Amino acid sequence: MTAARLPAIKTLEAFDFTFQPDLSERLLWELADLSFVKTATNVVFLGPPGTGKTHLSLALTVKALSAGYSALFTTLTHLAEALDSASYPGLVRQRLRRYTTPSVLVIDEVGYTKLSPGQAHHFFELVTARYEHGSILLTSNTGFSAWGSLLGDDVLATALLDRLLHHAEVIPINGRSYRMKDRSASASGGGQK
Repeated sequence: MTAARLPAIKTLEAFDFTFQPDLSERLLWELADLSFVKTATNVVFLGPPGTGKTHLSLALTVKALSAGYSALFTTLTHLAEALDSASYPGLVRQRLRRYTTPSVLVIDEVGYTKLSPGQAHHFFELVTARYEHGSILLTSNTGFSAWGSLLGDDVLATALLDRLLHHAEVIPINGRSYRMKDRSASASGGGQK
């Protein structure tokens, strides 16, 4: 668990599926059987901030770790900076290997930061290296049509998405923000406790 660098331990049992009624609880429990890891299938959670994308990716990662698989969590910003800051090609390959080795790689918060050309190329290299070899659990608040802008290159985005989505389960979550749920409840009560 420590080596996976999870920011928190989350479970499917703790996820409030009633708050996201359009999300298939059955599908998430099917993914929890970890066949996606065995087949190197990617899982992509798409939706606005606060809808539970990170919670679900962490819950599936905890299941994988409990079953003996290796995993690593990172944000796209951290991943891009780690690969981009390598000062020579051998160090880039070494850092890239760190992200290609685990059975499950979680890349959180895709869409919050526009990548430089070098960072976009490293992201493409990583997705290519993991293609059909290891699962990626990815969360994004940005639809695929905007990834050309995110990567600064429509052709590169198309090639990356081709590999990422070839063997993937794409799960849209279009509900309300969990973070705002409690705020809305306290606001309607006049802010008094």
